Amino acid sequence: MSVNVKPLDFFWFIPVSGDGSYLGSEKRNRAPDFAYLKEIAQAVDRLGFGGVLLPTGKNCDDPWSVAAALAPHTQRLRFLAALRPGVASPTYFARQAAAIDRISNGRFLVNIVTGGNPGELAGDGIFLPHDERYKHTAEFLTVFNSLLSGRKVNFEGEHVRVKGAQLAFRPQQQHFPVWFGGSSDPALDVAGEHVDVYLTWGEPLDQVAQKIEKVRLRAKAHGRKVRFGLRLHFIVRETEDEAWAAADRLIANLSDDVIAQAQAKFADESDSIGQHRMSALHGAGRRDNLVIAPNLWAGVGLVRGGAGTALVGDPGTVAKRLREYQDLGIETIIGSGYPHLEEAYQVAELLFPELGINQNDKILHGPSSVEFGTSGTGVRISAS
Repeated sequence: MSVNVKPLDFFWFIPVSGDGSYLGSEKRNRAPDFAYLKEIAQAVDRLGFGGVLLPTGKNCDDPWSVAAALAPHTQRLRFLAALRPGVASPTYFARQAAAIDRISNGRFLVNIVTGGNPGELAGDGIFLPHDERYKHTAEFLTVFNSLLSGRKVNFEGEHVRVKGAQLAFRPQQQHFPVWFGGSSDPALDVAGEHVDVYLTWGEPLDQVAQKIEKVRLRAKAHGRKVRFGLRLHFIVRETEDEAWAAADRLIANLSDDVIAQAQAKFADESDSIGQHRMSALHGAGRRDNLVIAPNLWAGVGLVRGGAGTALVGDPGTVAKRLREYQDLGIETIIGSGYPHLEEAYQVAELLFPELGINQNDKILHGPSSVEFGTSGTGVRISAS
């Protein structure tokens, strides 16, 4: 039994590259127009999610612009926006971060994404090989973190150089937190020395435990402590059978050819260790090998790069699986589901009560004879 009593901090996802009901299919797709993204943000803000992740990439609308636009339409929601070092200087990004933090009343967070697709990175003007990119990230964070802490910075590294850099306008948060993910040794080195929260994708427990221990040891060597988060998808229904049927429907229109093309693309175009680990979980596209651990399903990763696993099941079972990750040291969950609007309701209404997460502005029905209430005896009264 889990010894943890503190509820997990549960984030959701803003699909700035698009949304839909089926993976690998044009059927029932939704464009990421701002009205729809705002609808998701306002729903998860009301439902009690702690924040949202906004990804970056050539197929994504700009996460920082979207975060700044969504902030005035929400009240409590925190915005974890991806940042790719090398696209601009750390001084420029620090000024932007401080500005959005003030606009949002201290609700802005940054997720550092070094990147794992050399072709896409080249389009952004980044031509460094894998390990050098993490050296660049370390130098970038040295300057970025120092500026947001209020220090004047002179720094000359191999990849980053600034002289007399400082912020005239500070962020509202006294300590501006930085999040980060990466599975290679150079990435773990960056995590141990520079970041506040280390994110891992939803791998089996033993693999997540190994990563956490490696980061802890590296952080300890620098006299630091790092917190941990888990990024994965959710398919939660009232019963196990309903949940697994929903998982099957999600890939019902997915052809073998599309799977093969996606897996070949991941193998050929990505040098990300994390992506290779994701693909290995399901044997690079095998439909008969998708349940990789209790309630952990790798079907999303058949065609989606990055986070490719989902917890599937009834609320009690999924909550049990999450507590197992929590016992390893996971404090924050960044979830998602397809479509993101409807699945946010499924997770909040079914899973949050099992996890002890309070929902914001939840109106409880008292004894009444209305359609969704009960009579004074507890017997439902028909409204017809």
